[in-house]
Amino acid sequence: MATTLSTATNTSLAAVTLEVADIEAAGRFHSAFGVDAYIRLRASDAHSTGFRGFTLALTVSGPATVDSFVGAAVEAGATVLKPAAKSLWGYGGVVQAPDGTAWKIATSAKKDTGPATREIDEVVLLLGVEDVKATKQFYVGRGLTVAKSFGGRYAEFAPGQSSPVKLALYKRRALAKDLGVPADGTGAHRIVLGSTSGAFTDPDGFAWEAAAPSAPTTLS
Repeated sequence: MATTLSTATNTSLAAVTLEVADIEAAGRFHSAFGVDAYIRLRASDAHSTGFRGFTLALTVSGPATVDSFVGAAVEAGATVLKPAAKSLWGYGGVVQAPDGTAWKIATSAKKDTGPATREIDEVVLLLGVEDVKATKQFYVGRGLTVAKSFGGRYAEFAPGQSSPVKLALYKRRALAKDLGVPADGTGAHRIVLGSTSGAFTDPDGFAWEAAAPSAPTTLS
């Protein structure tokens, strides 16, 4: 049954803000990594340990470009959670930024058809949730449109016009396994999602706020 709201809303993802301890260092990292256009940063010392329950995933053109992004991240201070490798679905790896955010870089191509680039085809924010169906219905009730859905395992929402980042839901334990980290974690998620409507919190504790129309990506 769909979630019923007392007031009709039309929400879409307008911004992704990462909460970091050192905003200048985080700004330098994300710029060197090549993803500063996709996120905003906010200073925070909120307590957080273990898996924060989300990842940002980059889709790129081929294995050489995956390696290029992984190499840039490591050179800028990231640690490798999963070395880039071939799999049944393609080629990819996972790194963890110095601020603790997990980034997955992947391609469906198993062979390169050209040289490495620094181009990103798609960025997806994957939220690890306990009940994909229930959380999907919550977001449908907020006005988001489901673009893809695979039972209780995965759901992806149609992107809004305000953000280059797509929103998707995945089972929390499955997401942690995919990233190569334990599923346990406590404290703040250390991420805030910008909403085209009002502020709210989803069933898994991910906070949304009304997004400013033109907040800077980094602060100095």
